[in-house]
Amino acid sequence: MKKLFLSFIICFLFTSMISVNASREEAAGSLINTWIWEKSIGGSNNPYVTTPKTIGFTKKIIFTQDGRVITYKNNVEIRNSAYQIEKGKGFFDQSEHDLITFEGKTYIIENLDNQNLTIVSNSQDGTRTIFKR
Repeated sequence: MKKLFLSFIICFLFTSMISVNASREEAAGSLINTWIWEKSIGGSNNPYVTTPKTIGFTKKIIFTQDGRVITYKNNVEIRNSAYQIEKGKGFFDQSEHDLITFEGKTYIIENLDNQNLTIVSNSQDGTRTIFKR
């Protein structure tokens, strides 16, 4: 009976570990795609809203599986750089968040789902940028 109980516990722990790893890979995998810039909203010290229409150009970013982000302006590639995702503290609330760093800046991943990506500059300006798939 003890062996059966011990076997059950080991199977449960092994299954739990696989489930946690799968959910982490799924979260990272959902970022990998093409994202179209919808708008940017300035922080409280510099409130503004810009869109492709108000600023006169389109922008898209592509996150690849090999850790690269490719930035396009009006469908012309303008940058190709590495990105990194890690846990870290947010500038405003000092709480732990998922952070993404690319093109020399670090952002808090505020929202990431099948259709939306919202990143917030992890600095005093707090600019929020919204992308759609």
